Amino acid sequence: MIRKTLYILTAGLLALSPSCTNKKAAQQTTETMDNELTMVVGTYTSGSSKGIYTFRFDQETGEAKALSDVEITNPSYLTISGDNQFVYAVSEHGDGNEAVTAFHFDKEKGTLQKLNSVPAMGADPCYIITTNQHVVTANYSGGSISVFPLAKDGSLLAASDVIQFSGSGADKERQEKSHLHCVQVSPDGKYLFADDLGTDHIYTFQINAQVNIENGEKFLNAANPPAFPVAPGSGPRHITFSPNGKQAYLINELSGAVIAFDYKDGKLSEIQSIQADTVGAKGSADIHVSPDGKFLYASNRLQADGLAIFSINQTNGTLTKAGYQLTGIHPRNFIITPNGKYLLVASRDNNAIEVYQRNADNGLLTSIGKDIPVDKPVCLKFAL
Repeated sequence: MIRKTLYILTAGLLALSPSCTNKKAAQQTTETMDNELTMVVGTYTSGSSKGIYTFRFDQETGEAKALSDVEITNPSYLTISGDNQFVYAVSEHGDGNEAVTAFHFDKEKGTLQKLNSVPAMGADPCYIITTNQHVVTANYSGGSISVFPLAKDGSLLAASDVIQFSGSGADKERQEKSHLHCVQVSPDGKYLFADDLGTDHIYTFQINAQVNIENGEKFLNAANPPAFPVAPGSGPRHITFSPNGKQAYLINELSGAVIAFDYKDGKLSEIQSIQADTVGAKGSADIHVSPDGKFLYASNRLQADGLAIFSINQTNGTLTKAGYQLTGIHPRNFIITPNGKYLLVASRDNNAIEVYQRNADNGLLTSIGKDIPVDKPVCLKFAL
């Protein structure tokens, strides 16, 4: 009996020992840090917005904390480098002041320090991506994409190439000329796809992995075939890929349709078209797949503003309508947390980022009532 009592007392003392307490605290701290994401937000600056804002977002609790901001006009789209050291943003203008700006990024503090700006070489740049050595923009009114080499310090060099497109589409008001709206690198890293809302084409380029500042070779070369057409009057806007890289999904702004493709070796093969916008608003905007690859979300604006929700067939990648979530006004862009728990919507005309919890089983969304106030938010990115 005495031995048993001593054992219990000893165990209790060990449980309260500093080393055990410290290990538990360290584990909790690590878990907290893993759950905390740095979010970078682009805005339109016609109101009270300064430009780019950063937040700390807890992907377990849905809580957000403001970190910092930096002044820049109309940073309507931005991208974060793979090593989280740089942020690149467009300034969306069509008056000759359109630009691309590079910032040094401190992920932990959420601070941005401007490195330099260069002319965008195309009116109304509205989308931007970065690879290890280049930045590429889609220029909406310019009907072009611009390619910018990167210096060793992450700053932007002058455009090395501007690829101009021409043509028109069936919608005489919205497709009077080429309107590039998105550029996206394929999952295998070998191709770049460029969505042209104005001509109903997805242009395809082969990425030159050997290019560098010294050899002066072209970063992008037309692939074979050079483009994939979609139905007249569709208005291709944004394209995304499934986590397994086997399918691509295109949201069309004008028709409101989501087109599903099989993807392999730079080739897109259409397998399905299904409506995200069922009211004919001609304002579909953004598209993303959940991290587990089971659900797809597409935003619609102008009428019935919200997100169409689709389940994804895990065998063939086809879509089935699962629900619809009404949101604030003008949900131009949205993002899903890496753990899949939350979906955040940039509701531009509500001046807020809305936070929704995702049901992992059916994909449906529920507002948690923790909106993040930001004037005219239009782009959300997590530093991963």
